Amino acid sequence: MKVLYHHRTAGRNVEGVHIRGIVGALRELGHEVRVLSFPGADPEREPDGTLEPRKGPLARLATRLPGVAFEFAELAYNLVTLWRMQRAIAAFRPDFIYERYSLFLFATVWIARRRGIPVILEINDSAVVERVRPLYLRRLARRIERWCLTRASGLVFISTHFQQLLSAHYGDLPPGVVSPNAVDARFDPRSHDREALRRRQGLEDRVVCGHIGAFAYWHGLPTFVQAMLDRLEETPALTLLLVGDGADLPAVRREVRERGLEDRVLLPGRVAHHTIPEWIACMDYAFLPDSNEYGSPMKLFELMAMGVAVVAPDYDPVSEVVDDGTSGWLFPRKQLDACVERVLSLVDRPDERARAGAVARAYVERERRWHNNAEQLLSLLPAADAR
Repeated sequence: MKVLYHHRTAGRNVEGVHIRGIVGALRELGHEVRVLSFPGADPEREPDGTLEPRKGPLARLATRLPGVAFEFAELAYNLVTLWRMQRAIAAFRPDFIYERYSLFLFATVWIARRRGIPVILEINDSAVVERVRPLYLRRLARRIERWCLTRASGLVFISTHFQQLLSAHYGDLPPGVVSPNAVDARFDPRSHDREALRRRQGLEDRVVCGHIGAFAYWHGLPTFVQAMLDRLEETPALTLLLVGDGADLPAVRREVRERGLEDRVLLPGRVAHHTIPEWIACMDYAFLPDSNEYGSPMKLFELMAMGVAVVAPDYDPVSEVVDDGTSGWLFPRKQLDACVERVLSLVDRPDERARAGAVARAYVERERRWHNNAEQLLSLLPAADAR
């Protein structure tokens, strides 16, 4: 089949990983995929370096717009989408359209219905959830969202919580599947010499608890590190390996340096995505201090795929994939002290860490490779034809 994949993201970071994962899996299954990206975005080209990928001029302009002006620009982008989508349909003649849904974007569903082409929406965002960026035209966003979701041929949700939430707000929805994030074949512990990688970082005699992700307040990482610095004396064998960048990283680095704990808290900063499996291979277990009510953290699956079990908050999308005490360890959300205690309690339990890591990896191998996601979305096509 011919698949036209459309998105309105910058195609960077986690968004780019997800797009490449789905597109690559569809191609491996024998389908022809053409990606229609936001002008200047190129998610199929994975960044090689450790620098933040550069935005295109249109993306730079849009992100500088204040509040409500940004949302009006999102609305106006429907005109661009209509023009580009008509050209792509005429040239490519897709059997169906797969779109990563974005707020205020209705043009794809509209033109797909006029042309009689099935359109499947992947739902990663919504006007009904609390978001980092304030939503000024909320009522309009919800009206557009209801129209798009109820008129799509099928829906892909990143969590059951998200599916239930949107069903409660918008009533009867088209056929849908719950398809959390996934990983590619690079996340395989058999492909990495764990001992050699640990020696390279000076970690061969340490118990390493790690984290992959942004240093931002909504991830809870700075607060967790602050709490852990006061407890490291209790566990001389423990080293924290915190991989990532963000606005709060300089403050964390400064605090670690002032306490003289550089050998106990390693902060390599931003790394290229293709090197992340090597960093995870250095870890004995990992932690996720916070998440949100509906999201599917990519880092969770990357860690589990490498046989590294995670201490994580008990949000529904997390508990949907982590079986407490079996493939990882859950703590009550927003209770950071409970996260710290669980991390400390596992330092002297190597057998428990290894057992949970093996179960976590088996789960990912069985259910959370990108080909699983591709097969799930393709299963919606018979229902789309019926609609």
